[in-house]
Amino acid sequence: MANDRNGTRMDYDRSNCPVAVSLDILGDKWTLLVVRDLWLGARRYSDFEISPERYPTNILADRLKRLVEHGLVEKTAYSERPQRFQYALTKKGKDALPILQAMRRWANHHYDDTARTPGKAVSTRTD
Repeated sequence: MANDRNGTRMDYDRSNCPVAVSLDILGDKWTLLVVRDLWLGARRYSDFEISPERYPTNILADRLKRLVEHGLVEKTAYSERPQRFQYALTKKGKDALPILQAMRRWANHHYDDTARTPGKAVSTRTD
């Protein structure tokens, strides 16, 4: 166990290798997509509902909670009744944006049919 630079307690799932630690936090199927949507302006659940990813609500809630716990996202109440929250990237979260940019460049270089900008992405799902 260790602390990150902000004092957040971190249990390493694998090792203290920087790639493994990054994957433990960001490396599942959904987390970087949530970060991407926050970067593109999503703030509330309703914003995520219009994402082409069509997040399952339990997955979205879990990923937002994890991102808040790791200090990449801040959560603030915007309504008391009913209680509702909005989310925003912290500096730590914004520091992950070069990862997304590198992934976009890689996909654009190797896959001709990928969107050239994240905001232009469209869903190819048919269900």
